[in-house]
Amino acid sequence: MPAVLFDHAKPPRVAGSYLQPLLEAAAARGVTPQALEQAAGLPGGSLEPLPESLAADAYVRLLDAGAELAHDPHFGLHVGERVKLGTYTVYGLILLSCRDFGQAFEQTLRYEQLAHDLGRSTLQAEGQLACYTWHSHYPAHHRHLADSVFAGIRVFGNWLAGMPLPPAELALTHDGGDPAGHAEYLRLFGALPRFNAPANVARFDAAMLAWPVPNADVSLYPVLTQHAEQLLSKRAAAPVPAIVQQVHAVIVRRLAHGQVRVATVAEELGLSARTLQRKLADAGSSFQQVLDEARFALARDYLRQPGLSLVDIAFLLGYQEQSAFTHAFRDWSGMNPGAWRAAGR
Repeated sequence: MPAVLFDHAKPPRVAGSYLQPLLEAAAARGVTPQALEQAAGLPGGSLEPLPESLAADAYVRLLDAGAELAHDPHFGLHVGERVKLGTYTVYGLILLSCRDFGQAFEQTLRYEQLAHDLGRSTLQAEGQLACYTWHSHYPAHHRHLADSVFAGIRVFGNWLAGMPLPPAELALTHDGGDPAGHAEYLRLFGALPRFNAPANVARFDAAMLAWPVPNADVSLYPVLTQHAEQLLSKRAAAPVPAIVQQVHAVIVRRLAHGQVRVATVAEELGLSARTLQRKLADAGSSFQQVLDEARFALARDYLRQPGLSLVDIAFLLGYQEQSAFTHAFRDWSGMNPGAWRAAGR
């Protein structure tokens, strides 16, 4: 089943608690919040005091900026190493109340969106192996994002188990950077990942799913999940900001008539391009994000229509080449559009 990559109920966000490890890793390398704000193009005071949440796009820019400012090719790994129980908001507490690791994975799939909208997880069985896949919402060249996610899972998993877990067979979509620095991956994961892989995947012995969570307080599980469900309902009920709705509507109208650009959409809305981008940023979104969401939603609808070829769909979405559409759809869903269409059937 394809991953659901976008939550149309609200702009993608990252919880303030999820931002904390990034700020700590940067500070340990002499990088101040003010320097991060400037490098990532954020207004002054965006990071201090710690915000309740931050736009997901801004978080990814902060990761890349932190790596550059700290001259740290493994900044994402070092961010993930600083993950703690509170990083994952209420769903971290839910994991601590699970009876076993299988249940902990199930709750991760449901509640990770309470911590961030950077990607979504799936878990499948492959014979005697369990296959955990993280479907990033961002292209592979943002390698610090995937590194931070899997490093965080590794560190938190070890803490939850009360011991180092056996190394997983890890595959990552990015290129791994300079091979001279791959020892850092070995140190953290216990095995070298396979780079330039088609998906971000960790495979491990499925028997581990039955391992009990030591010292789990299962009596708290019903209370915590009830609270988490209330938070999910609140998120689902959150209205889409008017500017995001307006931009989305203009994009949908214009896509089939050629490439959609910030300037043309702004002109139709009676705004300057700079004002439109500022309004979207204030709403926790960006033009590229709204464009990708519109294209992804339309693409799924078009792929359900057997009379449309992939070339037709690429044209309807404003792409000049089918290959560009295929690449973008793979980034959004973790699979090629042809495979998505076949899975839907």
